[in-house]
Amino acid sequence: MKEGVNAVKLLDIWKIYPPNEAVLRGVNLEVSIGSFISIRGKSGVGKSTLLRIIGLLDEPTKGRVFLLGNDVSEMNDDEASKMRLNHIGFVFQFFNLIPSLTILENIELPMALAGVKGEIRKRRAMELLERFELSKLADKLPSQLSGGEQQRVAVLRALANKPDIILADEPTANLDEENSEILLDLFKEINREELVTIILTTVSVEEKLPTNHDYLLKNGKLYQMR
Repeated sequence: MKEGVNAVKLLDIWKIYPPNEAVLRGVNLEVSIGSFISIRGKSGVGKSTLLRIIGLLDEPTKGRVFLLGNDVSEMNDDEASKMRLNHIGFVFQFFNLIPSLTILENIELPMALAGVKGEIRKRRAMELLERFELSKLADKLPSQLSGGEQQRVAVLRALANKPDIILADEPTANLDEENSEILLDLFKEINREELVTIILTTVSVEEKLPTNHDYLLKNGKLYQMR
């Protein structure tokens, strides 16, 4: 990693869908390494689109994206895939666990994609489950877990390849208040102890979050809230 760089830097990011729908209109953002930020806004304002652009799952219509000091526009598809796999963890609103795999196997999956050997994968996945007191779930299937447990497992899966950045797209949207608090405490612990940069989206403008900075996405533009 280059010295003195941001985890994420966005310069004048636009996303325009045909025929002429501008979802993002010149978004600028700098996220320091080790920060925990939220991007807030109503449904449909472009929060997921913005996360997909940061996570190299989508390309902006115009503008430049820098991840860990690297200009994404200079990467070929293979380099972008490696950046995504090795440096970025994703947490989705609907968990996205593979129903036919055990919890241990779900956490192993990103490591398998990265070519990590079986025994090392299993050991790392088990260490994560034990560390966050979820080892009793290792041999269960996702259908046997509550929504809160599934989302916590999804966070551990995002941590499997020891990413620098975690992108969490409305991770509390399908959880009750108690499970939302447990999940946010988990993010806080990961951010503090692992020094992982976290970018989390939410539809709530007023929800209190354990973040360093909060932003509002409105009418295609990003505004800092505090």
